[in-house]
Amino acid sequence: MKKMQIVSLLALAVLSIGCTSAKKETNAARIIREIENPKSNYVVVISHRGDWRNFPENSVDAIESVIRMGVDIMELDLKLTKDSVLVLMHDKTIDRTTTGKGKVSDFTLDSLMTFERKSMHGVRIPGTHVTTLEEALIACKDRIVVNVDQGYEYYDLVLKLSDSLGVTEQLLIKGKRPAADVRAKMAEHERNMMYMPIIDIQKPAGKALFDEYMESGEVPLAYEVCFAELDSTVTDCAAKVIETGSKLWVNTLWGSLCGGYDDDNAFTGAGPDEVYGKILSLGTSMIQTDRPEFLISYLKKHGRR
Repeated sequence: MKKMQIVSLLALAVLSIGCTSAKKETNAARIIREIENPKSNYVVVISHRGDWRNFPENSVDAIESVIRMGVDIMELDLKLTKDSVLVLMHDKTIDRTTTGKGKVSDFTLDSLMTFERKSMHGVRIPGTHVTTLEEALIACKDRIVVNVDQGYEYYDLVLKLSDSLGVTEQLLIKGKRPAADVRAKMAEHERNMMYMPIIDIQKPAGKALFDEYMESGEVPLAYEVCFAELDSTVTDCAAKVIETGSKLWVNTLWGSLCGGYDDDNAFTGAGPDEVYGKILSLGTSMIQTDRPEFLISYLKKHGRR
């Protein structure tokens, strides 16, 4: 009897360990928790097309590299092939990033795979091919959040694929559509990607969209606010975003999107304190960057990660 009790206790211990392990939070879940917490001091870092300086943009290798860096969100671009397969591609044509020429929509997936990828300098990389969205999502599952850019028109197709892979909660999409249109689209599905509005606050259409969201009482997880010049219009908008319980996302890829406080200025110009420091002073807690490793190092130094 005593022997049986010992065996039973060991079995319970193993089961308990298994349950504890099963409940362990994934890295993607941790990132989502930070996104959903407007009061968190943690700054979420979004990489643009992956590590495109060292690997082909929008490729699994580029994704794996930014995951190793500790990036929180991988931004990717979508196009649809002739046979209705979603692939990662920023341009409408394959000319810049592959050895082929022509529109993505004119090729089947099999025909696209006959071309090889190019580096950022236009050099052919033997053995590399266009990445499908399915391949990218499998690589990202439980590891990193995915920002589906240029993808709202494919919303239903993306959702069907993400549901089949069990990654829908890891996906977010941004856009400039009216709040009512977004609500209607979300109502069509049982599960949805995270959605964030993009606000060109210094343009009439962007200002009108922001006012619409403010008046609707909706509280998005975050707003991406774009601005050509950092003025009171921007600071007032940022304050309202934070006051109403959303996060502030700023895109530092190009100066035209962030008033000149961009990655190149931080890296080779005024320096990170003058650039990223100014962006953070707005209350920004999500930054999309072309220099993720550099930005992460800066944020860690200042206790924001």
